[in-house]
Amino acid sequence: MKNSSAWCSILKSFFGFVVGLSLALTLTALAGENPLHVLVVLMRSSFGSSYDFGLVLFYTTSLVFTGLAVCLPFQAGLFNIGAEGQLTMGALTMAAVGILWPALAFPWAPLLAVLAGVFVAGLWGFIPGWLRASRGSHEVIVTMMFNFIAAGASSYFIVGALKSTDSQNPETASIGAGYLLKNIDPIHGLSPDSPFNSAFLIAILMSFITWLLLNKTVWGYELKAVGLSPEAASTAGINAKKYRILSMILAGGFAGLVGLNEILGSAGKFRLGFSPDYGFMGIAVALLARNNPLGIIFSAFLFGALQKGATDLDLETATITRDFAKILQAIIILSVAGFYAAKFLDSSSENSSVLKVSILTRIKKWLKKA
Repeated sequence: MKNSSAWCSILKSFFGFVVGLSLALTLTALAGENPLHVLVVLMRSSFGSSYDFGLVLFYTTSLVFTGLAVCLPFQAGLFNIGAEGQLTMGALTMAAVGILWPALAFPWAPLLAVLAGVFVAGLWGFIPGWLRASRGSHEVIVTMMFNFIAAGASSYFIVGALKSTDSQNPETASIGAGYLLKNIDPIHGLSPDSPFNSAFLIAILMSFITWLLLNKTVWGYELKAVGLSPEAASTAGINAKKYRILSMILAGGFAGLVGLNEILGSAGKFRLGFSPDYGFMGIAVALLARNNPLGIIFSAFLFGALQKGATDLDLETATITRDFAKILQAIIILSVAGFYAAKFLDSSSENSSVLKVSILTRIKKWLKKA
């Protein structure tokens, strides 16, 4: 029964993605573009060279972190839309450590920066979690306000104590050389012209660890019990308040790891607006993966490819801009959500088995012909 349900979910995601992509490309036809040409541009821009693919994986890394930052509180019944503020504070803290103590050497330098960034980002998640658990404040409103506070704080430090004296751009000074990963990163060597770095492996590892925690430990069982029914969990002796606070702390820590990818792994400084809304895109990543930590890897890759692929639309089409990526992402999410709400693929539906047999039969015939 469990395998049937999983198969049904995969099938729904696949059909939802295909239909969503088809609808989005149809919109390009209404705008006067050839949908096939738009699709080719998206594919070539994402996978046309090692640089392009490296950039896709770079985007994927940050989206895995923010997807996990949304996924974990979801399991506890919370909606964390504060990942953007949490990643901002985490990245800013990593840059500040690298600027204030530039002489530290590897490996202590990046270790200190990461620990400090994750701590501050976790604190940025703890406060809304604590307010929800102890005061009943809605986490959506609180995390939304914390996003604005984080944006204001980063602007304050960029033009103040951490200001770069070598540039007129809104950015901090450069961090010490001992903090940079790309100079000694073997993963970066796979695509040396792109910002792709070993933070990608850490993101994959975090996804597997999160999956194990949620599905193979008592902690994960109790966390999901809180999300399903806080009252029933409390009756069973589970401290719902504790789990909600912990989920928000861990969510903030995950979002803060974006700084590992962006600051230590690539830029070497904090730039205002460095995030193309990673935190908000993480919501879509988690929803598309149905809050499955392993599924987040694939949905993050999809959104990373769309983000990179859309950058060439400005140059190679007359009417479609890179903002089309957001429209494409939105349509795919709505399509996948619509297929999940549909009844004809449910395992409990009478027509479900007939449809499954029909689809499997067609696939087998196609494979035989191939």
